[in-house]
Amino acid sequence: MSGRRSVLVVEDEYFLQADLEKALTDAGFAVESVASGEDALALLIGGNTTYAALVTDVRLRGTLTGWDVARRIRERDPLFPVVYVTGSSAEEWASQRVPNSILVSKPLGAARLVAAVATLLNHRTPPTV
Repeated sequence: MSGRRSVLVVEDEYFLQADLEKALTDAGFAVESVASGEDALALLIGGNTTYAALVTDVRLRGTLTGWDVARRIRERDPLFPVVYVTGSSAEEWASQRVPNSILVSKPLGAARLVAAVATLLNHRTPPTV
């Protein structure tokens, strides 16, 4: 994926998934998309690509939610950047205790999404050992 930062998009609404892909690709990111939390974890944990960030809907098809996917990747990397794209309320986001994340409410604009991903990537603090 040529030197561009890779972002994994998890969205089960086909047209919204295409919009998210386009916005991020136009901004210079390499993007891979899946429709379920299970597929996302397979790529995040067992895939060949190292992703720089995760963009996920909260409500997904399958048994895993976007919260579940983020928790699992955060077990491996506690500072992994996550952008939640959802129609759910901000209170739910706050109750999930998700540091180093941003919630972008639907409907969303491309500029808001790109700004959220860029903000998290540019302000990521390396873990201390």
